[in-house]
Amino acid sequence: MSRIITTICFAIVASTLVAITTNEKVKMKANIYIDAAIAESVTKSLVAKVGEKNNFRIMRGVGQVAALWRKEDGTPEVFESFCKRNFIADEQELDTLFNKLQRNLEVMHGYFHKIDMKLKEPVQLTGFQITDIDDVFGGYDISSHLDDDLFANKIAFIAALNFPYFSLEEKTNLGKQWSRKQWAYARMGDRFTTRIPADVLQNMSQVLAASDAYISSYNICMGNLLTKKGEKLFPAEMKLICHWGLRDELKSDYSDKKQGAEKQEMIYSVMKRIIDQSIPAEVINNDKITWNPLSNLVFADGKQVATKPENNVRYQHLLNAFAANKLIDTYSPQLPTALERNFNEDLEILQKDVEGLFKTLLTSAEAKRVATLIQSRLGRKLRPYDIWYNGFKSRPSLTEAELSAITSKKYPNPQAMEADLPSILMKLGWKADKARQIASLIKVDAALGSGHAAGAVMRNDYAHLRTRIATTGMDYKGYNIAIHEFGHNTEQTITLNDVDFWMLNGVPNTAFTEAVAFLFQKRDLELLGFNNANVDAEKNLALDDFWSCYEIMGVALLDIATWEWMYAHPNATAEELKAAVLNKAKEIWNTYYANVLGGKDETILAIYSHMIDNPLYLSNYPIGHLICFQVEGQIKGKSMADEIQRMYTQGRIIPQVWMNNSVGAAISVEPLLQAVRNALK
Repeated sequence: MSRIITTICFAIVASTLVAITTNEKVKMKANIYIDAAIAESVTKSLVAKVGEKNNFRIMRGVGQVAALWRKEDGTPEVFESFCKRNFIADEQELDTLFNKLQRNLEVMHGYFHKIDMKLKEPVQLTGFQITDIDDVFGGYDISSHLDDDLFANKIAFIAALNFPYFSLEEKTNLGKQWSRKQWAYARMGDRFTTRIPADVLQNMSQVLAASDAYISSYNICMGNLLTKKGEKLFPAEMKLICHWGLRDELKSDYSDKKQGAEKQEMIYSVMKRIIDQSIPAEVINNDKITWNPLSNLVFADGKQVATKPENNVRYQHLLNAFAANKLIDTYSPQLPTALERNFNEDLEILQKDVEGLFKTLLTSAEAKRVATLIQSRLGRKLRPYDIWYNGFKSRPSLTEAELSAITSKKYPNPQAMEADLPSILMKLGWKADKARQIASLIKVDAALGSGHAAGAVMRNDYAHLRTRIATTGMDYKGYNIAIHEFGHNTEQTITLNDVDFWMLNGVPNTAFTEAVAFLFQKRDLELLGFNNANVDAEKNLALDDFWSCYEIMGVALLDIATWEWMYAHPNATAEELKAAVLNKAKEIWNTYYANVLGGKDETILAIYSHMIDNPLYLSNYPIGHLICFQVEGQIKGKSMADEIQRMYTQGRIIPQVWMNNSVGAAISVEPLLQAVRNALK
């Protein structure tokens, strides 16, 4: 670790963990017990004892412990004694401490994760009778008291004292020269930077679990929707979750030359009812009544019935998530808002840089040019929902129903999908032994919601692929999602089991796992045996990635703008939040989409369920698309499996260092824009 110390100038040393903004000093004053004078005295004493070469680690470590120390932890004299007794100067002894901390953190987090997965099964999987007690267990965070305990027994303080925290700027400047061990040490320094009480963590878990349950059961019975003429356009048994199912059905309707446009208009109407909350509460997940989303009239046994709108339930869940994050803010002096934690800590890309990437693509000349191409293919003026146009995905001459017939026969149940995982990996380039090893650590479950991938936390534990599988088998939508989720699971298994240090397990941020999921998902038809599905693969890849980015970047900007508004209006009601979200959606639409897709004051960007049950996640998707495109360029002409193994075994270093090591460039929109220009020629 001493090699790190010599590369850091004194100006950086002065920026310790206890350095916080003036406003936040007022907020955090009640939590600070060890003042700066005591910390400085202890620092000087330790430097005198063990030598100047440890100056940086001592200054940073003592500062970290001082910022986290509370009255109940002991007097200032106890603090001083603790620091002198537990600071480790010897590199070999420090390495021993690191290995023991790393091993035991893996054990604790690994088993807590296993328990959490089991407790959530009744509310996430099919086959269970859900009762109120299941919702309580589903919202229970089994690990919420762990950090309280680790601070109480001083383990957290020992880690914070000996492994310095580095800011994102420091990681960016220094990390290019760090060894693998230095990166692992830095990630240990990230582990104990806040001291959030268990009840605050428990509250966050309960809020997110409630939002997840709300979204997971938010289904629209499509076979019960009525046109103006009282006709039904969709199969009687079709039930689609918001927003994923509605969006994917709208995409598939481009291939329906007879009723496709009418179906899309109906789905569009349903989406707008959900966004503005005028949707009747009675129609959600209810197949006993019929509904005309255009007139908003509901019928039972052919007779109109009185209904009530959902009444801002959607936005109340979002407010609940904001309130839970505000409680955490008080205990996060370095990153005192959810936005800062999301970008500086989770994404590890500054918010201004993320927004800069998005706005560069959204305002590019290519947007209008690609839209003109889409309009010529459709033979009509574009509609706002053409933001989901999927015609750049080359398809075999089969309808959605015919593809579903293939997938439902191939995968009648989760067991069939699980048994086929090694074969899928081998088709993607993995050698047989490695494919079987990866697949052996992945279980397939039938999900209540749209599906998700849950990675393991402890090596040699199982990752879970959860996807919708009907009693009639897996339809094509479910299959397409399952292949996406399998990409996540493959990454999760590799970056846990094949990375050299457990502290580096995972990826720089979730955009990187989305990139692998996109790589898999794009090859879904090839995996079914349609080897000529992408006859213009390279051109279509560029156009499809561009249009996907164009869509989701606006949604991500709305997600960010919504949280900025909530922080500016912390006492807002659900009604006020709804109005703000709709206004922000209109602003973003009018700025980036109206002159391309038509329409003014459109709110369609606000349909995404991630805004409700996974706060501030949406930026990961467009960043994932950009990473995916650059990775696609890297693996061209090479083994996809070999390149994924090479790149992803870097683990959880910061994004731009990961990208430069992997593809020789930082995350950028320019490679995609240039490819689109070439494709349009």
